[in-house]
Amino acid sequence: MLLALIALALLAQQAHADVQRFAIVVGNNEGDGSDAALRYAESDAMRVYEVLRDLGSFVPANMLLLKGEDARTLEDTIIAVNERVRLALSQPGSQVMLLVYYSGHADADALHLGRTRLPTRRLSQLINGSAATFRLMVLDACRSGTLTRSKGGHIVEPSPLLTEDALPGSGLAVLAASAAHEDAQESEDFRGSFFTHAFVSGLMGAADQDGDGAVSLSEVYQYAYGATLRSTSGTLSGTQHPTFRFDFEGQGAVVLTRPESFASSRVVLHFPNGIDFLVLREGADGPVVGEVGPYDRRRSLSLRPGRYFVRGRGTDVIFEGRFELRAGTTLQVDPSRMDRVEYARLVRKGAERDGLVHTLAIGPWLRTALSNADSACIGGFVGYAAELEHFGVRARAGACTSQFSNQRVEATVNEYDFELRLARTWDIAPLALDAGLGGGAALFTQRFETRGSAAPRTSLSPYILLGVGASLAFGAGYALGVDVSGETHLLRMEPDQGSRGVGELVLRASTAFTKAF
Repeated sequence: MLLALIALALLAQQAHADVQRFAIVVGNNEGDGSDAALRYAESDAMRVYEVLRDLGSFVPANMLLLKGEDARTLEDTIIAVNERVRLALSQPGSQVMLLVYYSGHADADALHLGRTRLPTRRLSQLINGSAATFRLMVLDACRSGTLTRSKGGHIVEPSPLLTEDALPGSGLAVLAASAAHEDAQESEDFRGSFFTHAFVSGLMGAADQDGDGAVSLSEVYQYAYGATLRSTSGTLSGTQHPTFRFDFEGQGAVVLTRPESFASSRVVLHFPNGIDFLVLREGADGPVVGEVGPYDRRRSLSLRPGRYFVRGRGTDVIFEGRFELRAGTTLQVDPSRMDRVEYARLVRKGAERDGLVHTLAIGPWLRTALSNADSACIGGFVGYAAELEHFGVRARAGACTSQFSNQRVEATVNEYDFELRLARTWDIAPLALDAGLGGGAALFTQRFETRGSAAPRTSLSPYILLGVGASLAFGAGYALGVDVSGETHLLRMEPDQGSRGVGELVLRASTAFTKAF
């Protein structure tokens, strides 16, 4: 009995080993003459290749990565891999999965690989004609939904996973990034396509809805569909709808990756609820690795050991942090221990969705005396600023009062001014420093007290200014700042026809309490 049990265990291990996974991963940034060059199709292909290799039990010997190749090369590659698939299936009890991924240009009739075209009908023939037990085609291209509309279907809850890595059924599945009439879109924020970004994040663990440590085909499609809809809903091209075609028999979920099975050689990052987190390799300018959305049920990603930059998008603040991650560890991301980037700094870093933030300001100010007074002018102001990624336009209206007196007369001088300034800001944590050039006009009213007769006087003074400032953000869009500027006023002291303008240089200092919206 014991020998029989040992023999059965060995047979089970042999069956487990006989499941082989083949992958052809294709990316091409160039299309035909009418296509605009893509920026991220080839890097998207590399991301898919890496996640399948690292978490999907696809061994490098059974994987091919084609970047920038033509249609003939792709066709020959699929034919050659199909031959290897038939050879693998010649072993008794063997099963084979074949996955083909393509990112690049396409239309309703063909894939555009540089100046060459591979008809979608021919591509379907090559995939359908494969002897693989299970075939999966993933297309991230414009109008790729033409390959999925012939058969529909609906997503159902996956059946319990099998306890071993055996394929639960046979047949064909096709995932497409867009519907038959839609364009597939790229994102500068993700540095890749919306669909592939979501697809890869899902395979890294974000799509593991039932928390069993494995990501099934059904789970990753549902995750990529929802994430792509959410991300493209505000784009100029409009919402992008991934599509699918499932045509296979059998029971159980088709598993694509098993993040928890590789935990000893990987790192698991857990993220808090309610915040959208983006993970980049090495630093803030590094390649994007994955994302967890604010409402994703599964809040973790499986990563390779190394250095990472994590950015979390809150409602009015961004959280940023750098992490050195070692194999076999698990880390909980804590926003309270990360740097906070407030609204204006967020726009200047190029991370705000609409690239513009509005700021209101209020505070006191003081200006040294002009020749129409012998005391400083003290008052207050209100301001508005529109902050772009690199520059800001600021408007300000203020009022102040100063005094003038001698042996014969005493005067009260009221000033009302309005100015515009163009400013450039630099972020040097925790401060934001700025310098700006602008101009405005000041209206002066003077009222006199004297033994004789002196009528009130009104005058207008244009001025130019050069200013510098600093501000410190302290949460929820609020900040406290100081500003010092030099102003050159052109004063006309007497209303007589022979009077002349006098240029006077003064200094002004102000403190501002600001709120960004």
